[in-house]
Amino acid sequence: MQKIISLSLCLFILAAFTFGCASKEYVKEQTDPLADTISKLEAKVASIDAKIANIEKEHGMFSSELDQVKKELHEAKMQIKDCCGKGQAAAERAEAAAKRAEAAAERAEKAFELEQKK
Repeated sequence: MQKIISLSLCLFILAAFTFGCASKEYVKEQTDPLADTISKLEAKVASIDAKIANIEKEHGMFSSELDQVKKELHEAKMQIKDCCGKGQAAAERAEAAAKRAEAAAERAEKAFELEQKK
């Protein structure tokens, strides 16, 4: 009796291990779609990485161009301030010259009137 119980126990264990194992084909069928999906995702990630690298490259170019434009703008502002200062000084000199011309015209008019009276 003990032999029958031992034999049936061995057969049960053997059957459990035999039917519990997955075949190579079953594993391949289950993992192939996952491998394809992973390959597609890796391709997308590579594409996104390339786009990011391109954007960073363009950003670097735009950044250097922006720095150059800022420098030129600063130089232009300095030139404008210089020109405004020179223009203001010229306007003041012109105003002073106009006052001197008016004073000279008044003196000339007085001199002309004195000549006329004589």
